[in-house]
Amino acid sequence: MIDAEAFLRGRSMVIAPQHSDDAASSASSASSASSASFMRDGGIGYANSAVQRSAGVCEKSDIVRQPNVGTGLSGPDDTADDEEACRESALRLLDAAPRSSGALRDRLLGKGYAEDTVAQVVERLIAVRLLDDEEYAESVVRICAGRMMGRRGTLMELSRKGVDRVLAQQVIDEADQQGVFEDAAWELGRRVARKTQGLDRQVRQRRFWSAGGRKGHNPETLRRVASELLR
Repeated sequence: MIDAEAFLRGRSMVIAPQHSDDAASSASSASSASSASFMRDGGIGYANSAVQRSAGVCEKSDIVRQPNVGTGLSGPDDTADDEEACRESALRLLDAAPRSSGALRDRLLGKGYAEDTVAQVVERLIAVRLLDDEEYAESVVRICAGRMMGRRGTLMELSRKGVDRVLAQQVIDEADQQGVFEDAAWELGRRVARKTQGLDRQVRQRRFWSAGGRKGHNPETLRRVASELLR
């Protein structure tokens, strides 16, 4: 029988050191720790330099940019660009036709600009007098008077064009005191009288009342005009 101690002495056994496995384990741990310590700020991640070199992907100074998708945030440059675009759009709309601040605001919001941006642009245009609601309302009243419209019809037109209700009422009252709508009713009566000359009196008055109602005149004013011009 072979003696076990003699056998072992005669055949020296060398146990290989486990440096490679330990190194791999250490590298793996370091890689995991480095990956876990990624610093992210505002969507920009800075990779750990040791991991970069071992992976052979990028240099120490490389930056991995990640878009802010779905954050709902925009930088100051984006905000400035939006405001500039909104301002240009507002100026184009005003070049095309005069508008009230309310109507302009609605159009800009309809184009997709943010409410805060639209408010800033409109306020700025008012400050530099490119928007003047009172002047615009007065011009609408003059146009309505030229179309022989009455008080009620003119008020509806101002509302349709986005003029503030309080301002519209104020401008309407001033025009009424100046006899603007009274004059418009008489002009309408004269026009109907000319067009219906030779027809039955009731037919003439019916046509006048119909036209006066569509244009928003006061019934009492229409009655006075009809009794005088359409006998």
